Amino acid sequence: MSQYQRLFLIADPAMRHSAALQRAVALAETCGAALHIAAFAEASDTLGLLHKTEQTRENYLQEHQKWLKDETELLRSKGIKVTTEVAWANNVLQEILLHVTEMQPDLLIKDVQREPALKRAFITPLDSHLLRECPVPMHLVSEVRCPLPRMVVAAVDPSQPEMQITGLNDRIIEAANGLALQCDAELHLLHAYDLSQTHLSDAGAGAVTLPGFANDLRRSLHKSFIALAERYGVAPERQHFIMGPPIKAMANFAAHNQTDVIVMGCVHRKGLDKLLGSTTEHVLYHVPCSILAIKPLLT
Repeated sequence: MSQYQRLFLIADPAMRHSAALQRAVALAETCGAALHIAAFAEASDTLGLLHKTEQTRENYLQEHQKWLKDETELLRSKGIKVTTEVAWANNVLQEILLHVTEMQPDLLIKDVQREPALKRAFITPLDSHLLRECPVPMHLVSEVRCPLPRMVVAAVDPSQPEMQITGLNDRIIEAANGLALQCDAELHLLHAYDLSQTHLSDAGAGAVTLPGFANDLRRSLHKSFIALAERYGVAPERQHFIMGPPIKAMANFAAHNQTDVIVMGCVHRKGLDKLLGSTTEHVLYHVPCSILAIKPLLT
């Protein structure tokens, strides 16, 4: 059975043959999945069209509708089941989430929206909102060296008990393995072990480390990591237990190993943690590859 039956691509009206479109088409072709392509133009001044006439806005929509119509005919000639829509949206985020609720796609696909760090400090990007609120797996595509990924990396964290309880590590590996099998790609397993997290907080004296604690913890985590890899049949040469802060370590690993997709868990956060964002949100802007974000099962 194919990994994906229904794919939902969010097309950027300003980007015609984007990386996400190439990836969505390649997946639809190899999986035999139905592909729905939607391009939402936000009814705001960000497009510089708010002050224009209704005719100008209508011409804008018609231009993109014609492009998608031509693209649809080409895809259908290849045997791909595809539908499209172009529409104005008062709130693009809510429009996407509404479509996801109605369609229940197996995968939401979208180009990574590159935003400067300063801008992200004041305005939360659409990608971050979707990572927090989209209930289905989400593939944010950065660039494609080839239409289908050749190297898929499952980033797991055996140090977090909640990921064991919710089964998120297993969901990450299963999603990565499914994508790798569908695309005939290599499956790798990765954990970035952060030494700074081995310190214990002492209320009166700051951070302290018990003798041998760091080594014992590292050995314990490595043992758990190997057990996880062996359970899913990941060969030793494709197991990567690396040292360093997760974001920097994953970015370096992806850059030096020609990684196509990193599969990560995306946990809903509250309060200050929600404002700061998840590890997945931060990794998105640092790795030179695409991300597949997986949510834990709702309980």
